[in-house]
Amino acid sequence: MSEEILINVTPVETRVAVVENGMLQEVYIERSQRRGIVGNIYKGKVIRVLPGMEAAFIDIGLERAAFIHASDVTTVNPGEDRNGGNKHPDISSLLREGQSLVVQVTKDPIGAKGARLTTQLSIPSRYLVYMPDNNHIGISQRIEDDAERDRLKELIQLCVTTEDANSADGAGFIIRTAAEGVGSEELKSDILFLQKLWLSLREKIKSSPAPGPIYEDLPLYIRTLRDLVRPYTEKIRIDSRESFHKALKFVDEFVSEIRNKLEYYPGERPIFDLYSVEDELQKALSRKVQLKSGGYLIIDQTEAMTTIDVNTGAFVGHRNLEETIFKTNLEAARAIARQLRLRNLGGIIIIDFIDMEDEEHKRQVLRMLEKMLERDHAKTKISCVSELGLVEMTRKRTTESLGQMLCEPCPACDGRGTVKTAQTVCYEIFREILRINRTYDAQGYLVLAAQAVVDLLLDEQSDSVADLETFIGKRIRFQVEVMYTQEQFDVVLQ
Repeated sequence: MSEEILINVTPVETRVAVVENGMLQEVYIERSQRRGIVGNIYKGKVIRVLPGMEAAFIDIGLERAAFIHASDVTTVNPGEDRNGGNKHPDISSLLREGQSLVVQVTKDPIGAKGARLTTQLSIPSRYLVYMPDNNHIGISQRIEDDAERDRLKELIQLCVTTEDANSADGAGFIIRTAAEGVGSEELKSDILFLQKLWLSLREKIKSSPAPGPIYEDLPLYIRTLRDLVRPYTEKIRIDSRESFHKALKFVDEFVSEIRNKLEYYPGERPIFDLYSVEDELQKALSRKVQLKSGGYLIIDQTEAMTTIDVNTGAFVGHRNLEETIFKTNLEAARAIARQLRLRNLGGIIIIDFIDMEDEEHKRQVLRMLEKMLERDHAKTKISCVSELGLVEMTRKRTTESLGQMLCEPCPACDGRGTVKTAQTVCYEIFREILRINRTYDAQGYLVLAAQAVVDLLLDEQSDSVADLETFIGKRIRFQVEVMYTQEQFDVVLQ
């Protein structure tokens, strides 16, 4: 498999596209006025404790208060001595209003919800995640070889027993997927960097007022070099000369092994026009996803969950109905895995595959979905196929979806996804005229409405208009308002 990473940088926005075998798979967007805050560390202040919810609201200096659950509160405040306790008492014994608290953001604010917090701090580098208040050594589940897992764990244990003055006794590490195959020098360099960074943050925690920031994660294009580059990544192209030189400096200092993959893209053609990334982005905002066979998916994202409906569409197959359904579902499973990554859909996801009679077909479709999700950076959990043919799954959500970031609810339909028909609006106009006529003494009425509504009133509904005029004994005139949506209208007294 070949992979390229395209980075488009402008003063107002940075966009990253991950392209596998010429097809867009993932998109990350960061806007200068609305940067994501996952991973940022703040010194916050408790403003409200909610015993009934076992949670509290924390002011970290943002527009909306952030939320922390009791399970995410350790009995140790970062920067202080540990007491060795791991059990979580009730929230009232953990936090009090007005208390200062060092927290880290685990989920960005989404919709009306504030950011989600934890006191269990972690600081990532290229190969490791440093946990200052947890002495556990963990290893990424994506490193499957047992011998390699044992080798890496032994290396970390050797490195952290060094007598270096910066060694933080009792701290823990998570070994990231990128560490697979690296040697002790790379790991030791990462450990020293993280320990020095934590010592400086610990001093800042002591001196900083609350609420306020303590540590902010790297900008998107630098995080991409740290987190997204894999052994099969062939090229990383950046279209900004300034950002390219900053990236080179970061690479030379921290991830020199990927230097030969980094390229400056000076082409006149926009970088996102390569591999039709812009076109794919537009398609990712649509409800309907066309499959090559002629079938299609309908994807609906709501606040509670995301539903995906699979349809055969124009695909009729060549053998029998069961085979047609099986092939459509297999293709859909591949497409769904890609759409989840591309649209960054998270939370509860319900997939309505076309009903299959053959149990082996059901197993193969589920295996295909699981296989395609193996490359997903986000953690996923899939249930079996239910008796109704539904697959329930979850995908970890830490940031807004692509649709939530790039779109807003339709002002015409208030986010319903539908608008009233012109005929429905015509009948509403008739009822409004009758209501006004009973209340006011006017000579006549002027109806302001959208073009489609006025056209219908003067054509198919003209007999109804004439009957209404006869009934109220007054004249009704119509005027098109080009700025009105189909649901908008006004009845003006003459």
